[in-house]
Amino acid sequence: MAIDERDRGSGAKPEWVNQEPVGANEAPIPGLGLLKGLGVTLKHLLRPSVTQSYPHVHPDLPARTRGVIALKQENCTVCYKCSRACPDWCIYIDAHKETHEPAGGGKGRSVKVLDRFAIDYALCMYCGICVEVCPFDALFWSPEFEYAEYDIVSMTHERERLEEWTLTVLPPPLPEVGAEVPPPAPAAAVPAGAGATAVAGAAAGAPPSADRSSPAAAPALEAGLPATAGAPADAPAAAAAPARAERAPRVEVEPDQATYERVLAEQLAKGADRRIAEGRAKAAALKAAREQAAGGSA
Repeated sequence: MAIDERDRGSGAKPEWVNQEPVGANEAPIPGLGLLKGLGVTLKHLLRPSVTQSYPHVHPDLPARTRGVIALKQENCTVCYKCSRACPDWCIYIDAHKETHEPAGGGKGRSVKVLDRFAIDYALCMYCGICVEVCPFDALFWSPEFEYAEYDIVSMTHERERLEEWTLTVLPPPLPEVGAEVPPPAPAAAVPAGAGATAVAGAAAGAPPSADRSSPAAAPALEAGLPATAGAPADAPAAAAAPARAERAPRVEVEPDQATYERVLAEQLAKGADRRIAEGRAKAAALKAAREQAAGGSA
């Protein structure tokens, strides 16, 4: 409130200085504050509880929860894209190169073998850039969040722990309501010679092309040839067209244990790394088991 210049010059105090606050002379009601506090407590006491009794009751997490980053070691090619893109530099990768001898001769192929993959969750800010830039889908978001430690040094989890978290990765969520439907696949292109064949048949007095929905026209359409009725010149071309090879169903078999042990011993005797030796032995055991299954079925 502004002070009048006349009051300032005369030295008199303004009227608002001597005014007492409203209710200053009223005596407070005893116990009023206690009653208000009990009223607030009673109001919240009658409401249903929204608190979850963790850890006895685990929370219902959303499908896109960013808990921890899980590693699928089989997909990692040691390209270092995740560690280079990490803004916190909390991904540590160590690897070495090995030269594998080709099966059919020629020059050996050099590959990178992963030795260490660790993430320091004391530095991670859960931005998800490493998951996005991985070109081979080796990193996934897991809803697991119970990974606290008593020591900050123990917050750096190695690849064995990251591999365990892949078991908790949820499947991709369903499309949201109102999401755009992907466009249909484009129709098969008509061969360039189809139009010329139809024109030539019409000029020679041949009847028009047969209905595409008829059973007789199906083989010709699958082979990419025009289905024309009464055109003998097209019959040899349709017969000479290679038939579409049907893919044989995959047979799930158990690896042959004898072959596995024999190949593993041979690879270890040659001085190969145990991980590589186990992979080659498993491949040979599966191949032998499939051959035995094919021979038994024949």
